[in-house]
Amino acid sequence: MTAWRLLLTRPGEECAALAATLDAAGVYGSCMPLLDIQPLAVSEKQRALVRNLDHYRAVIVVSKPAARLGLALCAEHWSSLPPLAWFTVGAATAAVLEEQGLEVHYPQGADDSEALLRLPRLQAALACATPQVLIMRGEDGRELLASQLTAQGAHVDYLPLYRRGLPDYPANALVQRIVAERLNGVVVSSGQGFEHLRALAAQDWPRLARLPLFVPSPRVAQIARQAGAQNVVDCRGAGAAALLAALQETPAPAS
Repeated sequence: MTAWRLLLTRPGEECAALAATLDAAGVYGSCMPLLDIQPLAVSEKQRALVRNLDHYRAVIVVSKPAARLGLALCAEHWSSLPPLAWFTVGAATAAVLEEQGLEVHYPQGADDSEALLRLPRLQAALACATPQVLIMRGEDGRELLASQLTAQGAHVDYLPLYRRGLPDYPANALVQRIVAERLNGVVVSSGQGFEHLRALAAQDWPRLARLPLFVPSPRVAQIARQAGAQNVVDCRGAGAAALLAALQETPAPAS
């Protein structure tokens, strides 16, 4: 796998951690975060949702920033959390909650909303008249998850906790990094991360669209292909292990 030289685009600390894991496996990673996590001001409506946490049959946390910010907000209103069914889309977010002693359920082998919706434990939590579900997330996202839950008879509330901004980079910074460090692949961790990649690439996007693009789910793969990405690799997960497995299965481009 040493032939791979990847552009990594996760938020700062996560990007550095992924680069270290890849380096241990002999893969070069260059960090260029394209998601700047910006906590939102907490409204009285949001606080009311947290105060009524014990009314929910299930709490779904869609990302690590949502987990960290959501737990911090809960700690302001609960000395100990009520017994709830906690769910995440993948193992990385679950780990943040598990560090606080919570039992968390998530699909194995896939990090996407569709896999979560098929999870028997989630279906069991919804097995009542008009179950209430709270989704902790960013400013937007996971609309499919909410619409499918609503179609199953659930009442869904969103708890938006942060927005993902695009850090301020100079024009042409993206392609200059790729050329200067001889990068031959790009990794994005979300649909919004891909949109920021495309926005920063601007007129250079057709050139970048030819590079192998590693994405975490079929949903993000579809977004990328529709935007013109020519070589999309679905890692079926957002964690480092899923990326390393995909790298093993995907030949690096010739130099």
